[in-house]
Formats: sequence, structure tokens, C-alpha cells
Amino acid sequence: MRFRIYKRKVVILTLVVVICGLAFWSSGRQKKNDSGSFPKEVETARRSSSSISSSSSSSINNHIQVQATPAVSRAPVPPPIIQANDTHQEKAKEKEKILKPEVDNTTLVYRGIVFQLNFDQTIRNEEKFKSARQKDDLVVVVQVHNRPDYLKLLVDSLRKARGVESILLIFSHDFWSPEINKVVASVDFCQVLQIFFPFSIQLYPQEFPGHDPRDCPRDIPKKDALKLGCINAEYPDSFGHYREAKFSQTKHHWWWKLHFVWDRVRFLKDHKGLLLLIEEDHYMSPDFIHLLKLMSALKREQCTDCDILSLGSYSHIGYSSKANKVEVKAWKSTEHNMGMALSRETYLKLIQCTETFCTYDDYNWDWSLQYLTVSCLPSYWKVMVSEAPRVFHAGDCGMHHKKASCMPISQKTKIENILQSSGNQLFPKNLLIAKRLPANGAGGVAPHVKNGGWGDIRDHELCKSYVRLQ
Repeated sequence: MRFRIYKRKVVILTLVVVICGLAFWSSGRQKKNDSGSFPKEVETARRSSSSISSSSSSSINNHIQVQATPAVSRAPVPPPIIQANDTHQEKAKEKEKILKPEVDNTTLVYRGIVFQLNFDQTIRNEEKFKSARQKDDLVVVVQVHNRPDYLKLLVDSLRKARGVESILLIFSHDFWSPEINKVVASVDFCQVLQIFFPFSIQLYPQEFPGHDPRDCPRDIPKKDALKLGCINAEYPDSFGHYREAKFSQTKHHWWWKLHFVWDRVRFLKDHKGLLLLIEEDHYMSPDFIHLLKLMSALKREQCTDCDILSLGSYSHIGYSSKANKVEVKAWKSTEHNMGMALSRETYLKLIQCTETFCTYDDYNWDWSLQYLTVSCLPSYWKVMVSEAPRVFHAGDCGMHHKKASCMPISQKTKIENILQSSGNQLFPKNLLIAKRLPANGAGGVAPHVKNGGWGDIRDHELCKSYVRLQ
């Protein structure tokens, strides 16, 4: 009898130990799975992509296989969430458990592809144009979002440019699209490289840097945001608004692209030539490469302190008596942000102002640059700009241009009419500086307004992290 009672006690004790052990293990695992709110790294994409069916993968990228690769870019840890009190903190934790975003397999595949391509940096048409391209020849970088019709126009204009076989054409994307990739694949007239902004809204659709469901609504007052316990309640912009990912992305992309091309593209490791920055809705004249060569020579001879070469402003003036003239003046974001060419020396000065650029409360990259010229850079930027433009803005739709319908073809017709009527003025033999700033250093231009949209500390930290990414 005693033995039975003893045996029963042993069994009960054993069951208690097992149940407690399972509970402890389950609790630890749950804590591990719930920790951290920032996007998973590419290692997650590797694990998940291996379980995705081949049919799903092929439909995304026409049989592109996602392979394991080292992460070429790593996202920073987000700042801690500051809550008003313990009650708000508890509410936020409960909300986080309910709204924790799920990452679907398609998004993970996109992340894997992007990391792989940024790591591989495959140059298309490299052998075909190896003899045509000399060391330090022009590099043209196009910032691309999701307007394939405009991108086609740009590619058409580049195809007609004299000397285009000598350039390296880099497309920097923040949106993966088979239609856009098809346009890029049509480029058969020069060497081509595609790179991808690795922290785009498309890659992080329901978490920062995209829009997290736990983010504060744009127009909620800060006191109400604190009560609500949303993630970024402490960080509205200068006008009391909270971040909108669709507006934040462009500035992120621009700064990341600039650094990645100069410091991470292996093909350009020792590049000492110019980098020309354009966008998907620009249209280039047939002599833009020729003009940049003349401007570069003129800079060496007569304007050694010019920081930027600009292919033109937004005014479509006539070419008569203007096609061979340039001006030297203070750089203005509203006039000279199109067709900017810069050297590595200018870039190195600019990157020293990372802190200022990344924390200035303006979601526009060009207005942020304008602020740098009077607040951080050793001196205001001097720009040498062509009086007759060699770059045109074809985009009548976009972030700052809202229209019911976009008319890229009509824009193309207008621009080509200008170029055809001025055909005999193109390809000047030499350039003249028609106007020059006073030599006493006056002329720096401060932005007359701060546009906001960049108050979130997460944007600041992510932006500053690009110079550290490997």
C-alpha cells in the first residue's frame, strides 16, 4: 500500500516537472519570436524563399532564382518607443501583439532578389563596349520609381545622344517591376548596371521604412498620439504632422544612391570622372555628353571652384546665341536640381554633412541640399550652368505634379520640336562664360521655407546609416 502511494507521488511529481518545463520553454520561445519590431534581414528571405513554390517565384521575375547571399545593406535598429506612462506602454504592447505585420512570401522573394543584385553588380554589355569606354568616362545615374512610359522616353533620348557608347548607365530603382526591367533590358547602346534601394516601401510594405499600421496618423495632434500609443508619437515634424512613407522614400533613395554609387559600386572604385544625376522623367539632348566634356574642360581652366555642372534649368529658352554660353552662379535647388554633374571631390565634401542632411526637416532632397550650402558645406555651391538646356523635364505627373491624365508623348513632341528647331546650334565647338558671380563670395542662397515631412527620428537614423553599410 505504501509502495503504491509512493509510486503515485513520483508520477505526479514527474508530470508537474514536465509541464513546468514545457511552459518555460514555450514562454522563452514566444519572447524570442516577439522581440524587435524592425524589418527582418535578408537571412529571413533566404529561409523563406526556399519554401516558395517554383511557379510563384517564376511569375515574379521570369525564372529568377533567389540564392543565398551576404547582406550588402543592413538596416539600423529603430529608436526605443517612448511612452507617456506605464498604462500607455502596456496599451502599446497589446496593440503591437495584435497588429504585428506579417511578411508575405512575395515580399521576401523581392528582398532576396534586391540584395542579390546589389551584391553581384553585374554590368550588362560590358564586353560589347569595353573598347568604347575609357577610364573615368562619364557615369550617368538615373533615379527610377514606377513610371515606365517616361523611362522609355528617357531611354529613347539617350539612344540618340552622340558618344553614348562611352558611358556607364546606372539605373537606381525603388520599385521592382517586370515592365520597368524590360525597358532597362532594351538598352543595347552602352554598358548598364541596375541597383535597387534596399529599404523601399515595396520591400517593407507594412513596417518601417514603409507604413507600419502602428504608426501615428499624419494629422493627429501629438497629445492624442501619446494617448494612442502609436510608434512615433514623440516625433512629429515642424508643423505637427507625422511621417508619410511615400514622401520620405525619395529623399532616402537619393542619399543612398549617391553613396552606393560612389563608395559601393566596385566597377567605380577608382573613378575620377563625373557622375551625372538625372531622373526617369527627364529627356536629354543629343549633345549633352559633348557639352559636359566642354564644361569640364572650362571648369579646369576658368572655374576651379565650381562644385556642380548643370545641364540647364527649367526654362525652355531659345538656343539662338545661347547654345555655347554658360553662367557661373550660386546653386539654387529650384533651378539647378536637374542634370547635376559632380566629381568625387564634391561628393566627399557633401558626405561630411550627412548629419545635417539626414536631420533637416524637409522631405525634399534638393531643398535639403540647399540648406547644406549655407549651413554645413565649407562654402556655398557654385554651379556652372548651360544657358540653353540640354536636359528637359518631361514629367507632368509625379509627386509634385497631380494631373488627371499624364501625357508623356505630348511632352516628348514639345521637347523634340525645340531640339529640331535648334539643331544647327547644338554641338558648339567651345563655350563662353557669359555671366559670373562676384568674386567676393557673396551669393549663397538659403532656403526660404522648410517643408517638413522629415521629423521622424527613424528616418534620421536610417538615412545616417547608409555611410556605414557594407
